[in-house]
Amino acid sequence: MMRRILPHPLLSLLLLLVWVMLVNVVTLNAIVFGVIVGILIPMITAPYWPDMPKLRNPLMIAEFILVVIWDILMANIHVARIIVFKRNADMQPRWITVPLDIRTPEAITVLAGTITMTPGTVSSDLASDGRSLLVHCLDAPDPDAVIAEIKTRYERRLKEIFE
Repeated sequence: MMRRILPHPLLSLLLLLVWVMLVNVVTLNAIVFGVIVGILIPMITAPYWPDMPKLRNPLMIAEFILVVIWDILMANIHVARIIVFKRNADMQPRWITVPLDIRTPEAITVLAGTITMTPGTVSSDLASDGRSLLVHCLDAPDPDAVIAEIKTRYERRLKEIFE
C-alpha cells in the first residue's frame, strides 16, 4: 500500500523541497501543497518509470553534488577569463568524443546534464549504441585532458552511484 502512495519516496521529498524553495516561504500551506505535489507527480508518472534506478552509494551523491558545484564555480571564472583576456585567434574550440563506461540511462543523463551545466561545455549527442558522448568545448587546447577530467571527476562517481 505504501509503495502505491509513495512509489519514489526520494523524488517526493525532492519535489517537496523544491516547491518550498520556489515559493520562498516556509508556511503550513506551502508544506501541505508541496506534500500533495510530492505524492501526486510520482504516482502519475510511476507507470512510465518501470525500472527505478538503484542508487548504490548515497554518500557519493553528496560528494558528486559538491564536485559539480565547485566545477561550475571554477568554470565560470575560467570562461570569464577566456572572454576578457583571450582573443578569438587564441581560442581552441573543439568537438570531443567522450567514450563512456557507464551504461544506465539515468547515469548517462546525469553526466550529459552535468557537462551542459558546466560553463564552457555542452553535451550535444549520444551515440546510438550509448558508448560515447559528443561534447563541445569552448576552449580545449588538450582534448585528452578534457576527456580524462570528465571521466575521473564525473563518470567515476556516477558509476559508483548508479551501477
